[in-house]
Amino acid sequence: MEVTFLGTGTSEGVPTILQPESVQLDVHNKKNWRTRTSIHVVMNDHHIQVDAGPEFRLQCIHNDIKKIDSFILTHSHSDHIIGMDDLRRFCRMRNGEAIPVYSQECDLNRVRDIFPYAIRDKAEGNYPAFKLHPMPDCLVLPGGKVYKTILPHGNFFVLGLVFEEEGSGKKLVYYIDCKSVPIPAMKMATGADIVVLDALRHREHFSHMSIDEALSVAREISGGQTWFVHMCCEVDHERDSASLPEGVGFAWDGMRLVL
Repeated sequence: MEVTFLGTGTSEGVPTILQPESVQLDVHNKKNWRTRTSIHVVMNDHHIQVDAGPEFRLQCIHNDIKKIDSFILTHSHSDHIIGMDDLRRFCRMRNGEAIPVYSQECDLNRVRDIFPYAIRDKAEGNYPAFKLHPMPDCLVLPGGKVYKTILPHGNFFVLGLVFEEEGSGKKLVYYIDCKSVPIPAMKMATGADIVVLDALRHREHFSHMSIDEALSVAREISGGQTWFVHMCCEVDHERDSASLPEGVGFAWDGMRLVL
């Protein structure tokens, strides 16, 4: 299994427009430059893209993403959905065949609203094509399985994902944009090699986990390695990494793991 962190930042990106002078952020450290959060997972040469924010095109170029076989949308907030139009290039690489898109029904409806021209079996002209599917409890793909769980995100619910690669048995947990991790999701995460968690900032937030809340979840899951994502501009990579326990770290844009 291979995991590439295309983006690790919150909905505004980091640094923000008109970055507050009161925020202590070392902009000379490239690990503090965070585009919107998304990952690219490869299981036995099956390429799965999770979410597509406004920088998706540049993320693919910078990380040399050449193939997408399946797309999973965790939820339809702008920083996770708005870059889906750039899937058009990957449709052309599939000879126009529509890319299968998996999500909750409410989020598939948002895809229909935003990209009505893309809901088709075959791409036409320079446009993308999406084949929409409700995300099942267990999505069986050529390279392995992806299990879903539901996580609370303020007044919304998002997909939590657990990837299990066929053959190697490697397990990746991806729980982002959530205020907490319910017991069923905790149980699903047991035995994970890698755990990726939402960790917005030190201060509490109504719809995202704080760093302390994420640390509590990480301790309970006890995965092989935990990486935090979706950090805002208040988190400085070098300064705040020093306070994290062993086995926990802040992911950065372009980080690639091979399990």
